[in-house]
Amino acid sequence: MAAATPYALGRFRARTDFGPRADDFTGVIVDDQVAPLAALLPAAPDLDALLADWPANLKLVGDAVEEALGGQRWADLIRPVSDFARLAPLRPGQIFQSGANYFTHVVQLMMASAAEQGDDDPEATRRQATALMEERAASGTPYVFIGLASAICGPDDNVVLPGIGTQHDWELELGVVIGTEAYRVEAGDALSHVAGYVMANDLTTRDRVFRPDMPGLGTDWLAGKNSPTFLPLGPWLVPAPFVPDPAGLRVTLKLNGQTMQDETTADMIFGVPELIAHVSAITPLRPGDLLLTGSPAGNGAHYGRYLQPGDVMEATITGAGVDLGTQHNRCIAP
Repeated sequence: MAAATPYALGRFRARTDFGPRADDFTGVIVDDQVAPLAALLPAAPDLDALLADWPANLKLVGDAVEEALGGQRWADLIRPVSDFARLAPLRPGQIFQSGANYFTHVVQLMMASAAEQGDDDPEATRRQATALMEERAASGTPYVFIGLASAICGPDDNVVLPGIGTQHDWELELGVVIGTEAYRVEAGDALSHVAGYVMANDLTTRDRVFRPDMPGLGTDWLAGKNSPTFLPLGPWLVPAPFVPDPAGLRVTLKLNGQTMQDETTADMIFGVPELIAHVSAITPLRPGDLLLTGSPAGNGAHYGRYLQPGDVMEATITGAGVDLGTQHNRCIAP
């Protein structure tokens, strides 16, 4: 069982000597203060070590935090988070990406596609798209594909817009980090396999998703999603006990200060339990794997406005007593 005090886990790059090393370290964050995990739990000094035995280590970290907070030790260990560069909190083993998983988002994409083809009755298109999504929610299955860890960058890193396309689009979404192996689990048991939650901006180059030279083969997610820096991750992994309802979070992305995405995870077609059950029916989910749950409405395809060098994306995912941190990523040319 987790400690009463909520905390998050992050990875930092030290600018000054801090603990036994002066480079990257995993930290425990409480109220914008960070303490090195290695000082609190020397046997599991980083997130990889924690995930190797997540249920036991979750309790050990919680106990160590409570003990440190109860005396002078916490004050001796902590530094302000702002003293350090924030890195992606983990390097996942496998990355599973959910597509077309928010009701309103899919309807918007279908309408945008129809508009590009000269649709003269958008309301009819909306009704058709809505009916399709209702049918999919009732009797369909999730659409999940594979991503590359090489696309990951930190929550404050520049995003490099590659020259392979022009329609580079933001897609902020909730990420699920697996804590214990899940293979052929039922949806009702799925959440017990979750270590925690993290924020991810799963960018897409939309004009590279479909191959005009081979239209019968469907989507090309390698080209569409896996350019370097196309997956800003973090800053925090918030343990699952501190996120009581993953369907009750608000996903917000601002572009140059203007709100573009602002939707709750309740709009998911398939929730976190159903996504875990679906993937685990095909292949085992292992500790440290990352499952992305899909993007809510408000992408560039909806606005007809894509990312350009100089754009700044600011992203948050929050809920009742939940804060997955803030991303701040500037877009730059190659």
